[in-house]
Amino acid sequence: MSDFHQSGVTTTLHRLGGKSSLETIEAQLMEYTAHRPVALILPCLASEMERPALKNIVTQLKGARYLRQIVVGLDRADRQEFNRARRYFGRLPQEVRILWRDGPRLRQLAELMAQNDISVGGPGKGGNMWLACGLVLADETCKIIALHDCDIITYHRQLLARLIFPLANPNMDYVFCKGYYARVSDRLYGRVTRLLVTPLLRSLQKILGRDVDLLNFLDSFRYPLAGEFSMTTDLARINRIPADWGLEIGVLCEIHRNITNRRICQVDLADTYEHKHQALSADDAAKGLTKMSAEIAKSLFRNLATEGVVLTDAIFKTLAVRYLRTAQDAVKQYEDDAALNALPFDRHNELRAVAAFTAAIRVAADDFLRDPLGIPLISNWNRVTSAIPDFFAQLREAVDADNRSR
Repeated sequence: MSDFHQSGVTTTLHRLGGKSSLETIEAQLMEYTAHRPVALILPCLASEMERPALKNIVTQLKGARYLRQIVVGLDRADRQEFNRARRYFGRLPQEVRILWRDGPRLRQLAELMAQNDISVGGPGKGGNMWLACGLVLADETCKIIALHDCDIITYHRQLLARLIFPLANPNMDYVFCKGYYARVSDRLYGRVTRLLVTPLLRSLQKILGRDVDLLNFLDSFRYPLAGEFSMTTDLARINRIPADWGLEIGVLCEIHRNITNRRICQVDLADTYEHKHQALSADDAAKGLTKMSAEIAKSLFRNLATEGVVLTDAIFKTLAVRYLRTAQDAVKQYEDDAALNALPFDRHNELRAVAAFTAAIRVAADDFLRDPLGIPLISNWNRVTSAIPDFFAQLREAVDADNRSR
């Protein structure tokens, strides 16, 4: 049975098992989105077209008639793969535009921004999402932007409807909605959230005190690393984001900076959620979850510094010890939870993950102390249009030319 508990400073919208069906929600969305049109952004690697997850997502999206526009941010694609993507997504009834990031026209625009000292990030989801948001802003048609990944194996369009509803409903007053879900199927997943982010946040709260607003804000999210969220276009225009694996934490930190808590919510999207899993790569800090965890920790440290929190070598040494104990205690909690629910649980591999995350925190701390600024955030769109007033027109023309070409 679903719970209705509200915790922390963020409003939680639950799955309460009531009478509201998908058909009811979509009928309401058809009414609401007539006045608040919605664009869906799909950050997509060319290789995703080879996998069954994306095929199911496209099939499900055919029924999402309330969507005005779908922007596919296509990465790591040559001309042949771009043409295939046009055919692949061309089956959808909505207005679909493929944003070919590796194409010559968009590369030329990236060079133009670099010449104007505008940070655009490198290859990856952050830069993909940012440029796709720019295209939606350039069209000036949609008022809401939603985003989800293309590797969701258990995808159903109810996920999208629930993600959009809190912003589309005129009786609600949210400008940002974060998705969450239970990462459980045949076993417990979500190691980076369970064993890194939550123990790290609570360790920092113990060391720095409970009056650090940013830590309290982040700890109120049930799944802070979820890749699904929706926001208004006004918010998308001013938000800055990281270009690395710190994307999800970085987005939440910018949201905390830019808007009040009462206009932020999180919503339970699905009973089950399964996607492709990253390898731990405990022996290689440049790969897998180990690399991801170091970049997440660095993003958190740098955002704390922007809040005026002083982070010293002594604090980081204390943090490593406190985190390790907190994460080890969490392993025992999850082991007991799994036992009660008759789920398999590999205590050894969980503790291996904790050890890898502890090492990643040390790497992140060393990197932060050496270079507190680190990789610059991607510029917000107000900065871009200030430096290049006609950039939106150039972006729209480049994408349209790509999508018309043969």
